Amino acid sequence: MPTVRSRDGTTIAFDSLGTGPALILVDGATCYRDAGPMRPLAALLAGGFTVFVYDRRGRGASSDTLPFAVDREIDDIAALIDAAGGRAALFGMSSGGALAIAAAARLGVSVSELAVYEVPVSIDLDPGATAYTRDLAAALAAGNRGDAIELFLARVGMPAEQIAGMRQTPMWAGLEAIAPTLAYDDAVLGDGLLPYPRIEAIQAPAVVLSGEFALEFIRESARALATALARGRHVELPGQSHDVDLAVLATALHHNLSSARVTGGTTETTDTVQD
Repeated sequence: MPTVRSRDGTTIAFDSLGTGPALILVDGATCYRDAGPMRPLAALLAGGFTVFVYDRRGRGASSDTLPFAVDREIDDIAALIDAAGGRAALFGMSSGGALAIAAAARLGVSVSELAVYEVPVSIDLDPGATAYTRDLAAALAAGNRGDAIELFLARVGMPAEQIAGMRQTPMWAGLEAIAPTLAYDDAVLGDGLLPYPRIEAIQAPAVVLSGEFALEFIRESARALATALARGRHVELPGQSHDVDLAVLATALHHNLSSARVTGGTTETTDTVQD
């Protein structure tokens, strides 16, 4: 299993597959190579890219080093970019998109292109963000990992009865194992507002993807993000929600990462491109 060593000594495990320009996939909360969308998405993208799928620190086969800092996660991506030859595109889903934005802002020309899907930030202050951060920190400090997972699942809209059912499944132990990393995603998202200083620092071509049936605040923030990016565009995927069809997403990335070099923010709706 290939690994890279981050600046602070953390070992980051990854896989790479395919041929073409380097593309690093950045997972969102609770996801890693063996639990989430990125490995199957990578298989769909491998025809046009050399795709890097990795376990973010504290997850899967990657190690961790405390105390956590967002810059340390960016260092992890920088180490992967070095392994990819010194330049790579980034694609992040959900809170992984927020990390990809932070990395593109700090790493400059080593990020060739940026793509994100439904980053959960808003143009308006979310009154629940502060309470979630407080309650999550308290649960983790007390060692109540199950409670931390419940807080996250409730935060993303899962009904209480469904959460109770998940507690009885074999997957719950895996979620509890990576519960501390929920604080990492929370730190990346900050106060939940669009991170304009980071956005304005990004000069790479960028595409902001969202689904037709996304929550309205996600659709609004996607349009605002694309407009704020120096070379950004917004593409809405018909028929899609946050639980996106990976084949549709892969097609959109194939199409838009190669044609995202535009100036100024625009919005368009595209049908699924057939192979």
